[in-house]
Amino acid sequence: MKILVTGAAGFIGFHTARALLARGDHVVGFDNVNSYYDTALKEARLTELENVAAQQAGVAYQFVRADLADQIAVDQCFANHTFDRVIHLAAQAGIRHSIDQPRDYVHSNINGFVNILEACRNAAVPHLIYASTSSVYGANTSLPYSEHHGVDHPLQFYAATKRANELMAHSYSHLFRLPTTGLRFFTVYGPWGRPDMALFKFTRNILSGEPIRLYNHGQHTRDFTYIDDIVEGVIRVSDQFAVASETWNSNAPDPATSSAPYRIFNIGNNDPIQLLDYVKAIEDAAGCEAQIEMLPLQAGDALDTFADVSELISAVNYKPATSVSDGVAAFVAWYRQHYNV
Repeated sequence: MKILVTGAAGFIGFHTARALLARGDHVVGFDNVNSYYDTALKEARLTELENVAAQQAGVAYQFVRADLADQIAVDQCFANHTFDRVIHLAAQAGIRHSIDQPRDYVHSNINGFVNILEACRNAAVPHLIYASTSSVYGANTSLPYSEHHGVDHPLQFYAATKRANELMAHSYSHLFRLPTTGLRFFTVYGPWGRPDMALFKFTRNILSGEPIRLYNHGQHTRDFTYIDDIVEGVIRVSDQFAVASETWNSNAPDPATSSAPYRIFNIGNNDPIQLLDYVKAIEDAAGCEAQIEMLPLQAGDALDTFADVSELISAVNYKPATSVSDGVAAFVAWYRQHYNV
């Protein structure tokens, strides 16, 4: 198959593109390689994709360096290729940054997604899969989080834009019968991860003997999900087209399904742990103790996350299962090798 992966220089996009190439699919990557974080890491990911493609006989890989908010660039990409799937993983990420620079999120997450939706509609793409986030659950404290819960109380603007993506996708599924599937990722971590995320920052500081900051005094819990498990879920879902629900009732609408070819799935480990235990896993893998600065909860942060993945299991017979100890150890080993520390 020929598959477009947006955000191919990003954390999840890179891993997804690499897995697709490894199984023999033709991949077109699309990314603007912006400077939100270290572009050297993004360039290293792109080099790795080229190396993987070169090792796969008969596999084609191309990369488009452009901004999804550039309609001409997006339309040209779709004019040059006929895609069997579009896996849209590009976005302006980061909760803190969305509080300070909300317009960056409108540019990438709203304008960019409109261009993807329009291109998929015009090209009659068989299935659009796109990244959402567990952050859409917002002020909801009913755990575990289920796709059947309402998600209309975001705690920060990043979550609001991702919820907007879900609503935008539904409108295209309804109006144009475009099959769309949204995936709510839960705290993704692993090798090649983002430098602005906790695991990367904690590992860097612990190995260099610098203190780490634990907000909410480390008491909140997260459903940490290893990158390989996320990718397996993405690919399995992409291979099963979204279809209209035969049991959907407009008098009692279910947020997870629709009379349109539209689905939403959680992808999480279904096993939340306290942040203090996450730090302990890093200490064990790094072989040294963290210096910890305890701080109060930050604005916009959820206290706890916990993914109900029963719908994912039912749909594609898959449940993430990598333990935090194994996943963190894999990251620390990658970090030591990549940064030679």
